[in-house]
Amino acid sequence: MTDIAVFEKRVRALMAQGRLEEAEAMVRPHLASGTGPILLWRLLAQTIRPQGRLAETRAIQEMLVEAVPGDLAARFDLAETALLMGDFERGWREYHWRYSLAHTARIERKVQRPRWDGRRIPGQTLLIHDEQGFGDTFQFLRMVPWAKERSGARAILEINAETLPIAKRMGGFDAIAARGTVPPPFDLHCEMMSLPMAMGLTMADLPGPVPYLSPDPARLAKWRKTLARLKRPLVALVWAGRPEHFNDANRSLSLADLGPLALPGITFLAVQKGPKAGEAKAPPMGMNLVSLSDTIRDFEDTAAILSVADLLISVDSSPVHLAGALGRPAWVLLPFVPDWRWLMERGDTPWYPSLRLFRQSARGDWAGVAARVAQALATLRDGP
Repeated sequence: MTDIAVFEKRVRALMAQGRLEEAEAMVRPHLASGTGPILLWRLLAQTIRPQGRLAETRAIQEMLVEAVPGDLAARFDLAETALLMGDFERGWREYHWRYSLAHTARIERKVQRPRWDGRRIPGQTLLIHDEQGFGDTFQFLRMVPWAKERSGARAILEINAETLPIAKRMGGFDAIAARGTVPPPFDLHCEMMSLPMAMGLTMADLPGPVPYLSPDPARLAKWRKTLARLKRPLVALVWAGRPEHFNDANRSLSLADLGPLALPGITFLAVQKGPKAGEAKAPPMGMNLVSLSDTIRDFEDTAAILSVADLLISVDSSPVHLAGALGRPAWVLLPFVPDWRWLMERGDTPWYPSLRLFRQSARGDWAGVAARVAQALATLRDGP
């Protein structure tokens, strides 16, 4: 290997094509002695993690963190692997480094106040602010009341405008402000996804009280009336996440991929938003699909629809977290190695009791997932 940059480019090209075994085979000989450039060790970890070999991946990542503690990208990679393996203690600690990466630095709040570390601070004001995607917000809103109780502080929640109305109904804080406005004065702050680190969140703490979100009564009444004419069961569908998400290619489908779900006697509700919403105009053969995408104005509409529907079937996306927070049934379609929050090799999740997980049994095997979901859907339709 004469030029490591050229070598890396060749390996990453194979990875981009999903040829992970070939990429691994290219890297392995250069590390056969047990030593080698850090870049190659990182490449090796990146080729084997998507293959589901997490223990081996973690061993490499821990070696990199120990060798170069200041390599914050390596620390973040370790965080996601530890969390995926259910090691919350190490995972939350390393997850703190997420803001030191090039693609996340832009979302960090430059707050000129100390970060709350979980101690009691009676008489002071704590600002809790959201930070990442809508699904993250729905997932970690549950911890806001816990933080208020633990801290003994006056708690202010600062949140994006899109989810503010839903969060406002939840309560468990003293004031709420929209992101982009000037919040009331505060003494300490904490990002919503840093609350697990500050509070030492363990698996035993989950899920907490569920549901912790609720639909708007007026929207609920509207959608009950709108959907009343449709034959049940009503199954809401989401087949793609945001295309700008870094892992979207691994988690999103086309509506055609869900063709096996087109069972008679079921009314499907397309609640898909974004570029792929148009696929609802040409549903798979035999699928009785009603598209609601154009009439969904915001998350208040989505929450109401999920509260009326009998089930949500979705890829890993924000409606899944909204359904779970509402305590509504949802079946989640997951890739072979999913996002860290879904853990591995289980059909349920400690975060949301109402969710059921359908995982790929091999990389890229969405057909197998669709077949198993179709079988479960037939059972749901036919009853016990």
